Amino acid sequence: MRAVLRARLGWALRGASLGRAPGPPCWSCGAALPGNDGPPRFCPGCQALQPPAPRPDLFRLMDCDRSFRIDAQQLQRRFRSLQRAVHPDRFGQRPPLELRGVEPAQETDSDADSAFLMEIMEINEKLAEPKNEDNLEEIETLIKVKQEELTREVTAAFERDDLQEAKKLLAKMKYFANLEDKLKAKKIPS
Repeated sequence: MRAVLRARLGWALRGASLGRAPGPPCWSCGAALPGNDGPPRFCPGCQALQPPAPRPDLFRLMDCDRSFRIDAQQLQRRFRSLQRAVHPDRFGQRPPLELRGVEPAQETDSDADSAFLMEIMEINEKLAEPKNEDNLEEIETLIKVKQEELTREVTAAFERDDLQEAKKLLAKMKYFANLEDKLKAKKIPS
């Protein structure tokens, strides 16, 4: 118990001397933690993975510019690096990450209006029809146009810092990505 108290006091004093507000010590051993200079954070003493900040910034986590247009290769490298560091086999399930209180869009998320859902249903019905090359090309063009339009809208929402709108638009993009997958499957010769 004394070691934990000593570690907490030492950490608080170091934080105060550097002008930082003290944060919690390691949940596992109580040791002083270094500054939160970027997730993931591991305890220097026992190597326990520390919990993320209450509202982690996903752009900071992935070391990306705060924009919809990001360097995909840099994002992939950062993702793989984090994946190796915090693989679920080592640490189990964690709650979903958020950006300023907005959780990433889930498969079931959609505040889509009925007109949008009708459009998706009509495209699905066209895809269900017997294979017709002209029909498939028309659907492919429509999907491409819609994806480009939604990409522009998502980019604008991010630039306005309207994360709720971006979330709604990303949910719509998932519908079109699913339609694109169905189209590709239909085009594959059987």
